[in-house]
Amino acid sequence: MTLTAAPQSLPMRDRRTPLQRLARNAEPYLYSAPALILILAVMLVPLAIGVSYAFRDMRLLNPFSGGFVGLKHFQALAADRNFAVALKNTVFWTASSVFLQFTLGLILALLLNRPFAGRGIAQALVFLPWAVPTFLSGLNWAWMFNPVVGPIPHWLFALGLMSAPTNILADPDTAMWGPIVANVWWGIPFFAITMLAALQSIPKDLYEAASIDGANGVQQFWSITLPFLAPTMAITVLLRTVWVANFADLIVVMTGGGPADRTQIVASYIFTTAFRKLDFGYASAISLVLLALLLVYSLALVSLRQMLLRKD
Repeated sequence: MTLTAAPQSLPMRDRRTPLQRLARNAEPYLYSAPALILILAVMLVPLAIGVSYAFRDMRLLNPFSGGFVGLKHFQALAADRNFAVALKNTVFWTASSVFLQFTLGLILALLLNRPFAGRGIAQALVFLPWAVPTFLSGLNWAWMFNPVVGPIPHWLFALGLMSAPTNILADPDTAMWGPIVANVWWGIPFFAITMLAALQSIPKDLYEAASIDGANGVQQFWSITLPFLAPTMAITVLLRTVWVANFADLIVVMTGGGPADRTQIVASYIFTTAFRKLDFGYASAISLVLLALLLVYSLALVSLRQMLLRKD
C-alpha cells in the first residue's frame, strides 16, 4: 500500500471588486480622517493665513489696506531698532529662564526621588505653581515686587541688596528680573515632573552595583544618573526653550514691555504690534522671523544630539 501526498490547497481567489479592495485599504485613513481634518482646520489654515499677512498691508485702522506689499515688512524689520532690542532681550530672557528652571527643577526632582515622610504632599506643593493661570501668576508677582503692597523690595533692602525699597519693575536695570523670577517659579514644575519620571525609570540595581564597587553619590550621579537623564534633558530643554521664547503672558501682565522697552521681547513685541498698533501685516512678518530662528535652533540642537549619539 503506497501513500500519496495530499494535494496542497490552492489559495482562495480574492473575489472582492476593485472598489471593495480600495475601501479596505483606505479604512485606516478614514478612521483618522476626523483628526486630520480638525488639525488642518485649526492649525494649518490659520498658519497659512498668518503667513500670507506678512506679505500684505493688513492694518485694521486703514480701510484701504489689504494689498500685496511683497518683502516691504521684512525690509522695514531689518532697520527696526525696537526689534533688535526685543531680540536681544529675548535671548537673555530665554537663556536665564530655562537655565534657572532646569537647574532648580533637576534639584527638586533629585530630592523628591528620595523616600521621606510626606513626600506625596511635597510633590503636590511643588507642582502647585503649574496649576496657577499665568495671568494670575503675573499679577501676583507684580504686586509682590511693588513696595507699597509687596514684601520683596523690603526684603532685598533689609539684606543690603537695594539702597531703598523701590519697585523692581520700574527700574530699567532690574525690570527684566521680575518676569524672569515669576517665569522660573511658574515653570520649575515642568522640569521637576519630567526629570522625576525619568529618575524613577532608572533601574535601582545599577546604584546597588555601583555602591558595592565603592562609588560615592557624586560618582553615581555622573556615571549613572546623568547618562540616563541626558535624552530627557535634551528634549525638555528644547521644548521649554521654544515655549519660553514664545511666552509673553507674564511680560505683558507685569511690565507691558517697559520701562523703556527693557523687558520687551519678540513675542510681546508681536502682541504690541498686532493688538495695540493693529498692524497685523508687520506683526506677522515678525512672527515669521521668530519662527525661522526657533526652527534653526531646534534643528541645531537635534543635529548636535544625533552627532553625540553616533559618537557614542
